[in-house]
Amino acid sequence: MSSPHPYARELGEFLRARRTRLSPRDVGLEPGSRRKVTGLRREEMALLAGLSTDYYQRIEQGREVRPSDDVLAALAGVLGLGDEERRHLFTLGHAARRPAPAPVDREPERVRDRTRRLLRVIDTPAVVLGRHLDLLDWNPMAEALLGEPDAYPPDRLNMLLLLFDDALTGRRSCPDWEEQALDYIGMLRAAVAADPTHPRATAIVGELSIRSAEFRRLWARHDVRESVSGTKTFSVPEVGDIRLDWDTYPLPGNPGPVMLVFTAEPGSTDEDRLRLLASWHASRSPVRDHLGKTR
Repeated sequence: MSSPHPYARELGEFLRARRTRLSPRDVGLEPGSRRKVTGLRREEMALLAGLSTDYYQRIEQGREVRPSDDVLAALAGVLGLGDEERRHLFTLGHAARRPAPAPVDREPERVRDRTRRLLRVIDTPAVVLGRHLDLLDWNPMAEALLGEPDAYPPDRLNMLLLLFDDALTGRRSCPDWEEQALDYIGMLRAAVAADPTHPRATAIVGELSIRSAEFRRLWARHDVRESVSGTKTFSVPEVGDIRLDWDTYPLPGNPGPVMLVFTAEPGSTDEDRLRLLASWHASRSPVRDHLGKTR
């Protein structure tokens, strides 16, 4: 038997993850007293979308199916998908129609000289991330906040690998760790949707799935993020907690890297602590890990 189409497999897994999150009452159905499954049943999903149970089951199993836009729209409506998730569903559905994945540029990711120059003049922590969250470059302010990337082997310089580096010990240095993990996982999900068989994505997901139960749980949610912004609190022993806003900015390329920039509210205590940390780092430069713990 031939291997499942990679996009059809991703499409089926995404639909299954979303279906199991819904309860019958979410879609106007009575659950009944003898229900043994969580979420909607496949036959209920098919009925609500106007499909046969067999056809919907084949979609979830990643079998040879080519769902039309009308079918995808019906599924998105039943699942109550937001704009970002709806685009993700259509991306997978359109790709699943092709007989084989379209060729994808897999040349090594490089940071342009002008981007490196821009990093050096930005007076706030900033890093450049590759499509699979590999850390490609950073500025001194980022080094002060996140630790010294040179302390890690090049193949370990990945935001997800670093974030889950201490998963076995259960130590966390920030209160919003899980939300940060979901954001990064959502960004990786978007990259996987563009190229499900990319060896770097396969290696990262494979390693973390083996050694981290937390990653397996969060990855199974099938959350997706196209562009990300948020707020993160860093617990830094030298200066205390620093709460920073962070945003991602696309850089040239298709697909291209992104610049991740952290900023503090002007005139805030967080801005003062960030400046103090930068001064302290410039004078001493200790080796600290990505999660902010002194080593």
